[in-house]
Amino acid sequence: MTDTVALVWVVFGVQILWLGIDPQLESRTPGLSGISYSCISILVVVLWVASLGFSDTRTARTIGTGSAEYTRTVNASLRLFGLLAIVAFLLHADLARGYVLIALPLGMLVLLAERWMWRQWLHMKRSQGEYSSRVLLVGSASSVAQTAAELMRQTHSGYRVVGACLPDRRAPRELAANLPVVGNLDDVSAAMAQVDADTVIITSSDDLPNDKVRRISWGLVPGKQHLVVAPSIIDVGGPRIHTRPVAGLPLIHVETPTYEGGKLVAKRAFDLVVGSLLIVLLSPVLLVIALAVATSSSGPVLFRQKRIGLNGRLFNMLKFRSMVVDAEARLVELHAAQRDAGNGVLFKMQDDPRVTRVGRVLRRYSLDELPQLFNVVLGTMSLVGPRPSLERERDQYEEDMYRRFLVKPGITGLWQVSGRSNLTWEESVRLDLYYVENWSMTGDLSILWRTARAVLDREGAY
Repeated sequence: MTDTVALVWVVFGVQILWLGIDPQLESRTPGLSGISYSCISILVVVLWVASLGFSDTRTARTIGTGSAEYTRTVNASLRLFGLLAIVAFLLHADLARGYVLIALPLGMLVLLAERWMWRQWLHMKRSQGEYSSRVLLVGSASSVAQTAAELMRQTHSGYRVVGACLPDRRAPRELAANLPVVGNLDDVSAAMAQVDADTVIITSSDDLPNDKVRRISWGLVPGKQHLVVAPSIIDVGGPRIHTRPVAGLPLIHVETPTYEGGKLVAKRAFDLVVGSLLIVLLSPVLLVIALAVATSSSGPVLFRQKRIGLNGRLFNMLKFRSMVVDAEARLVELHAAQRDAGNGVLFKMQDDPRVTRVGRVLRRYSLDELPQLFNVVLGTMSLVGPRPSLERERDQYEEDMYRRFLVKPGITGLWQVSGRSNLTWEESVRLDLYYVENWSMTGDLSILWRTARAVLDREGAY
C-alpha cells in the first residue's frame, strides 16, 4: 500500500509539475496520439508496483535485513523503465524526457526512503519479540551456544531463539543466556511443538548424518515450518555467498575477498573526490577549531602520531590536539591507576585528566578527527576502514588481527558506528575483521550514513 501511495505521489506529481494537469501524448503511430498522460501515469504506477512484487522485494525473507530489499527495488525500477523506453521507441511514442528522467530517480529515492522507515519500525517490533520466527536450534552444545548468542545480539534479523536440541541426552536443561534444552536429536518434532517453534536451524553437522537431517526436514509441516542450515563459517557478507545445487548437494560457494582491481580504484577515487570536497566545505570550521585549540592551551594545533597503515607501513596520522602537551608521557601512570581503562588492548578512559576543556568538546562530537581528511587525500587513510592501530597495540595482536592491514585504515568504520569506546576488545576485533573480509562501496556508503547518526548520538565518544 505504501509503495503504491509513494509512486502515485511521485509519478503524478512529476506529471503535473513538468507537463500540466492532463497533457496529451504525441506519437507518429496512428491511434496513440492524443492519449492522456494521466492514463500513462496510471499505467506506470500499476506496472511499477507489479514489478516490485515480481522481483520479490516484499517477501518475508527479503524485507527487514540485508541489502537485498534495496537492491531488488532499484533493479526492478531500472528494468521497468528500460522496458518502457523500448516500447516507446518501437511505437514511436514521444514521451517527454523530463517526465521520465525525473520520475525514475525520484521514485527510487522515495521508495528506498519508505522502505527504510518500514525497516526501522520492523526492527523496533522485532526487538520486542514480534514479527520473528520462533527458532529451535539443533546441534552440538558449543555451536548452539554460539549461534544463539549471535541471533540474540541481532534481534532485527527476525529469529527469536526459543529452545535447543542437543545430541547428548545428559545435557544440561539450560545453556547460556537462559536457553532451554528441550530434547535430543530424536525429539525435534516434539520439541518444536513444546516451544511452539516454526523454524529449525541446524547449527552443526558433527552429530547429524545426512539421513538424520533429511528426516528432520520430512517431519516439518510444509509451508508452515522451515529448515535452515547454518554453515560453520561466520562473519561472511551476503554478496560473497552463492548457493549451487550439484548432484543433490546444496554447495555453498564463499568468494574470497579481493584487494585489487576496479573496486579498489573506485574506492580511491571516491576518497579523493569526497575528501577534497569536504576539506573545502569544512575549511571555515577547520579554521575556527584551529584558533580555539591554539588559544585555549599551550602546544601545537595539530597532533601527529605514528599509526600503522596499509601492509603494515607507518604513517603520521593527524588530529586536532585535544590533550595537554605531555599526554603521552602520562599514559603509563594512568594505565597503572586505572587497570580497567579501555577494552583490553585499547586504552580509553571516560574522564581522562589529560584532555583539555576544548578537547573534551572536540572529542564529544569527533571534531578532533577532521584533519584526517588530509590523510585521506594523501592516500595514507581512507574515509572508511578499520581503526588505525598504534605500534604498541600491534605488539599485542594475535595472528588473525594482522589481516586488518590488508586495507587502509579509515576515519570511520564499523567500530565507529557500533559503540566506539564502549565495545570490548573482542567486539572491536570482530568488527574490523568483518569489514576487511566483506568491504564494498555500498557498505562504505552505509557506514558513512551511520557515522553521522553515531556522531550526533555521541554514544561511546570520550
